[in-house]
Amino acid sequence: MRALGAGPSSVSSSDIKQSIEKAVSDKIRKIPLRLLHTPTGVLCDRDAQISHFEGSPQYKQLLSLPSSLDDQQLETEINNAISEYFEYTTLSHRWGSGEPLLRDIEGKSIYDLGDTDGVTKLKKFCIHALRRNFQWAWSDTCCIDKDNNAELQEAIGSMFSWYHWSSLTVVHLSDVSNTGSFASSVWFTRGWTLQELLASRTILFYTYDWLLYSKIYAVDHKSDPALLEELQNATGIAKQHLTNFSPGMDDARSRLHWASRRRTTRPEDIAYSLFGNFQVHLPIFYGESAQNALGRLLGEIISRSGDISLLDWVGK
Repeated sequence: MRALGAGPSSVSSSDIKQSIEKAVSDKIRKIPLRLLHTPTGVLCDRDAQISHFEGSPQYKQLLSLPSSLDDQQLETEINNAISEYFEYTTLSHRWGSGEPLLRDIEGKSIYDLGDTDGVTKLKKFCIHALRRNFQWAWSDTCCIDKDNNAELQEAIGSMFSWYHWSSLTVVHLSDVSNTGSFASSVWFTRGWTLQELLASRTILFYTYDWLLYSKIYAVDHKSDPALLEELQNATGIAKQHLTNFSPGMDDARSRLHWASRRRTTRPEDIAYSLFGNFQVHLPIFYGESAQNALGRLLGEIISRSGDISLLDWVGK
């Protein structure tokens, strides 16, 4: 097989197929381990995701690309088609009653499950994703095997990037009415939703009955000036960080302050939920105290940033 970028020459069908396989492999590694297939409601691991792709019209179209394409044209056509096919949407929400877990939906369609509050929310999320032409959707409730420590570690370490590279994050505010303000929602008090808000490039807020918040029919609520002002007031986070946040150690004090009034169900998660915001990768030890988890996080931040003044701020 010739290498992409090697210059103009005719390409064979085997060249194209191998190029497609490599591009799919590269793409799959950057997206969640499991995704819900919105047309069928079935949870798919990476092998199943690839299988769906290989049975798709997009795959057949790529296989029939003309042999006259040069390397750059071939690479562009393949990458664009694969990126579009594997676009996915993520759910940001507060956990409620009857949330379906991985073991509850494996080998089933979510559309066939009974209507607990959690299942209904998952169905509505997938239906809204499908209406916006997304074949794939991800929810933290059922797309992670929480009984597998290695997978849980990987998921927590990857979650910021999963939200960042999703094409849309759907925020469901279960406690906000169609005429209410989202500023009072508990969504703004939870630890994990801070990461989800900052990581997501495109967001749409929905009220309790799945209507767009404030009836603002935009493709991205972060791009609406009035709603962005509301977001800034509700979070205390400047608009430039809400729309263009970069994970890392810059202004660590502010990043800790944003999280200081938030809470998590498991105390140690208050530290784990910040790993992505600071771009740190530390071991997950469920059962450790919140103080120990935060201590490890602060130690890493101080080690990398050199800002020992954080200790004074935390003490206060």
